[in-house]
Amino acid sequence: MWCIPKVNAAFVACMEDILDLYELPYDAKYPLVCFDETPKQLIMETRLPLPPKPGYPERFDYEYQRNGVRNLFMFLEPLAGRREVLIRQRRTKQDFSHAIQWLVDEIHPEAECIRIVLDNLNTHTIAALYETFPPEEANRLRKKIELHYTPKHASWLNMAEIEFSIFGRKCLAKRIPDDITLHKEVKALVTYRNNRDSTIDWQFTTDDARIKLNRLYPSYLE
Repeated sequence: MWCIPKVNAAFVACMEDILDLYELPYDAKYPLVCFDETPKQLIMETRLPLPPKPGYPERFDYEYQRNGVRNLFMFLEPLAGRREVLIRQRRTKQDFSHAIQWLVDEIHPEAECIRIVLDNLNTHTIAALYETFPPEEANRLRKKIELHYTPKHASWLNMAEIEFSIFGRKCLAKRIPDDITLHKEVKALVTYRNNRDSTIDWQFTTDDARIKLNRLYPSYLE
């Protein structure tokens, strides 16, 4: 359920900035990438599950073994029908910075500037680049990206959340025991959806927001 402040001009400004981005046509020189992250706990079964049979789904024992937590970084290009997922052991500023470096150098080396929609977390900053890399490298990456933050309590504006919900239903909801299996499951789904050019048809526009969320907008004196 959406959680939105009653009246907040800063919220409106961030929201309209992102909605306007979503209305732009695809441009390979200025690709739009929605970035998000989510944790995944690795869980190993201590007993073999009972296989499904007519009238009964597959059943698991209540006991299990925790094998740590991994962090998934999602890079989604909604207009290109492309997504990539990096799996890391942590979600620090350094992990974020290396993910951005990978996006710039491996995924879009020919882009003039990559426009990134992302949540306003304390690790998602330009400063993180300077805490991770020498100033020359941090500055090079800074010039190649443009960060567009979702407002507070409005991560629903980030289309990467939609993609993560699909991954949750398809592979992340089940118990995954180890790194090898996690990488295999995620890679298989990434490949499948990329091969199908699975795009996201975003319908909510700035004009819609001014009607449906009019209570959010400040009142102006004529």
